[in-house]
This record gives sequence, structure tokens and C-alpha cells, in this order.
Amino acid sequence: MSAPLLEVNGLTKRFGGVAAVSGVSFALQPGRIVGLIGPNGAGKTTLVNLVTGVHRASAGSIRFMGEDVSGQRPFESARRGLSRTFQIVQPFPQMTVLENVAAGAMFAAQAASRAEAFEQARAHLEFVGLGPLAGRPAASLTLPSRKRLELAKSLAMRPRLLLLDEVNAGLNSAEIVEAIALIRAIAARGITVMLIEHLMKVVFSLCEELLVLHHGELIASGEPQAVANDPRVIEAYLGTQYARRMAAA
Repeated sequence: MSAPLLEVNGLTKRFGGVAAVSGVSFALQPGRIVGLIGPNGAGKTTLVNLVTGVHRASAGSIRFMGEDVSGQRPFESARRGLSRTFQIVQPFPQMTVLENVAAGAMFAAQAASRAEAFEQARAHLEFVGLGPLAGRPAASLTLPSRKRLELAKSLAMRPRLLLLDEVNAGLNSAEIVEAIALIRAIAARGITVMLIEHLMKVVFSLCEELLVLHHGELIASGEPQAVANDPRVIEAYLGTQYARRMAAA
């Protein structure tokens, strides 16, 4: 087995007296699609914010490609190849679609010139299916197109690891099918993907491994079917009484 791309050890984040993430440890192998799931408020987005430097951990460590990055800031995370999308999509509204993506290529991936940044941006827009909309203001895009723009912006940062925060939220069934195909295409480029997701259809279609958070703690990890049958996971999602009935059955 190759060395882990990302290693998280004993990661904890407290907000006042509340531990949003508590003692979480896991390792991501390169080239995999891993799902990060759990009920609302489980600490999933907080964990992603810790990994990408948005929040500073109260305890624990983060290693990326063998380097301790526990104290990194978000721009340092992006330049290392650790990119992410946001659940609430907020492009630069007055800039064009192309300019939004070029900004990522220039400031995170550090393109050699403005011309190179725009060339890379056009390629990423074609990849996600937004090539014909390159000249439009980002504010004019529909929600599905904004989601694709968010992916293109992240790809412009040349990620080794891409963290996707509910990229399918608000999409209809046909749009979700298209999004699944796009995520597969991203992974086929050799990019490791970890996605926060509530839709089990997406999780079981894409993920080779699952991590389950509940009340900020990692309660299960492993192959999707084994995790789905774990009594702790069933209890976290469906309640204690349902878990007991399942166990009795």
C-alpha cells in the first residue's frame, strides 16, 4: 500500500465549551473516492475547514503528502494541492465565468502569466461543460451551472486532493446523475476525492470507502456496505429504537 496522501490524527476543534470535532483520526490513500457522511451537525464541514486551514485545530495534527500542515492557512492549503468546494456557492458575481476560474489558476496554482491562467481556465470550463458560458457574468448562472463553476474553480488550483462539500445539494435527479459522472471523470484524472454527501444514492454510486461522523466523533469507517450495516451508524441516522429493532430482526 502506498503512503497516505492525507493523515489526520486526534483532530479536535472546540468552539467555547463545545467540541465540534473530537479526536478524529483517519488516513486517505491516493486515487480513491471517499465519502464523509453523518447527520446534520455531525462536524463534517468543520472537519473540512480544519483540513484546509479555515479553522485552526484545538488539538491533533494534519499531514498532507508527508508534510505537517497543521498550522497552514487557506491559501497555503490551495497552493499545496489541497482544494475544496463550498456548500453555499458564492462566485465573484461581477466577474465573468472565465475570470472566476482564471483567478484560481493565477493565485492558487500560480500560473506563470495572465494569458496562461486564462488558457487553463478555458480548458477547465470545457471539462465541466461550461465552455459556451465563459463570457457570461457569474451572477447570471443557474444553480447547477454555479455548482459546475465551483468545480472548475477548484480544478484550476491543480488539486491532489479535492474536498467536495455537498455539491449535489439543490440539484434534481437528472442533474445529480450528471454530477456523479463529472466526479468520476475528475477522479479518473488521478485526483483523490473526499465528498460530504447526504444522498445515499450518490454515496453508494461513487465511494470506495466511507467515514461516518456523529457528534464530532468518527464512529465508523470502511467499505460502504459494511458501514451501512454498522449498528452505530444505523442508530446515528435512525435512532436507538430503530437500531434495536434491526438488531432483534
